[in-house]
Amino acid sequence: MKKIKLAVLGGGTGMSQLLKGLKKLPFDLSAIVSVCDDGKSTGRLREEFQMPAVGDIRKVLISMSENEDDVEKLFDYRFKTSSDLDGHALGNLLLTGANEITGNMSDGIELLNSLLKLKGNVLPLTEDNVTLMGLMGDGSVVEGEHNITEDKNYIKDVYYKEKPEVNPEVIKVIKEADAIVLSMGSLFTSILPNLICEEVQTAIEQSKAKIIYVCNVMTQPGETDGFSVSDHVNLLNKYLGKRKVDTVVVNTGQIEPFIVTKYANEEQKDLVEVDYDNLKDINLISNTYASIENGTIRHSAIKVAVDLFSYLID
Repeated sequence: MKKIKLAVLGGGTGMSQLLKGLKKLPFDLSAIVSVCDDGKSTGRLREEFQMPAVGDIRKVLISMSENEDDVEKLFDYRFKTSSDLDGHALGNLLLTGANEITGNMSDGIELLNSLLKLKGNVLPLTEDNVTLMGLMGDGSVVEGEHNITEDKNYIKDVYYKEKPEVNPEVIKVIKEADAIVLSMGSLFTSILPNLICEEVQTAIEQSKAKIIYVCNVMTQPGETDGFSVSDHVNLLNKYLGKRKVDTVVVNTGQIEPFIVTKYANEEQKDLVEVDYDNLKDINLISNTYASIENGTIRHSAIKVAVDLFSYLID
């Protein structure tokens, strides 16, 4: 049986969670990772070595590795010292070293692949040291992903300070994909940084692949306050050029009220409403996807993966 080619676009925790399930099924899997993170260890390494952000790539490498638990312990270990190593994640340093040895991040990932035995391809969106800019609700412009997410105003739009050169392999993977999956995660700072590139939009337009969005279970403060499922879809469609989202994966399972209340009070996050009346022209894949891990709402990665596989082979 020929494997289904998946191009998964995203970044951060949401994408890495999704990939944990997808890697266990017979997909030909390629993860396209946004590289505009500039906080903490990643930000310091970007400034010193003038390279793409490594933080989200580190998370994706962990989730796609064969020995995930041990790799996570190693890659997420952070040094606690009074020297310049303080706060750096070991995985970030390994990626930086691999980048320096090979001359670029893509080849650096391939170098580490021989050790990690990845269950697919991990592709940085660009090899450039990109800076994400945010146009905020009050008209101000904020520079840097970390500052954008920390700003008290809501995000109106995002763009790059300098036009990045998109990784050619990213374009190839998108054009050849059977399905393009937009991962759950922060829309403005994880998903849209991939879609605001003209080359990516053109590749998606030229692709015959289905476009599938795995919708967030909870809203994101400053990004998607009050958003329903259709609001998420409509925002993504604005950046997809001539193509639109074909299919949405939505959680229809119940979450304990005390967890929902906790999220609302402590993190200003609310459940995303599945507004069926506004989704009549879109294919819905629904199930009880939300699970609670140590008090945190997460997608059940394996359930999403199984349902996506069933949908795509039907």
